[in-house]
Amino acid sequence: MISSAIYDEASRDKLLTLLATFAYRQGSFTLSSGQNSNHYVNCKPVTLSGVGLAALSTAILERIELQVVAVAGLTLGADPLVSGVAMRAAQENRALDALIVRKEPKGHGTGAWIEGPLPPIGSQITVLEDVITTGNSSIKAVEHLREAGYHVRRVITIVDREEGGEASLKQNQLELVSLFKLDQVSSRAQALM
Repeated sequence: MISSAIYDEASRDKLLTLLATFAYRQGSFTLSSGQNSNHYVNCKPVTLSGVGLAALSTAILERIELQVVAVAGLTLGADPLVSGVAMRAAQENRALDALIVRKEPKGHGTGAWIEGPLPPIGSQITVLEDVITTGNSSIKAVEHLREAGYHVRRVITIVDREEGGEASLKQNQLELVSLFKLDQVSSRAQALM
């Protein structure tokens, strides 16, 4: 285990309850993918809370391979995650930086797609995502990182909606690691009602 702050079953259970309480809604929604769904997961109320981000950062850090030198993700959903995980790693004396991948290149200066302390070309990076539906956001981030010369093998998400994202990532030679599946979050939300 990498982290001394242990992410055990009790921690996992508390995190699932946070997600079910503050991130999950049932109703009629149009997702960013354009798909319609009866389930909506917005992790920002959890990722932007101190307690939620601390728990998530520990859980995610334990799933990042030792050879990885940075975590990255597409702005905005991944911004708190990459920052929290980098800070948690620093608390463990582990060198792991945070990178933010823009949705469009910077409109001035260098025109950069990637913000943060850039590691050497050829370094291994893990992409973080709050929710995976189709996987398109993660793939966009991975494409920009690969174009910049980095190796990306793994995407870690808080919630996998299980709507084709894992298959899309696999087609792009990416492993998906999920903290939770949508049915786990929705089941917990129902149990809390």
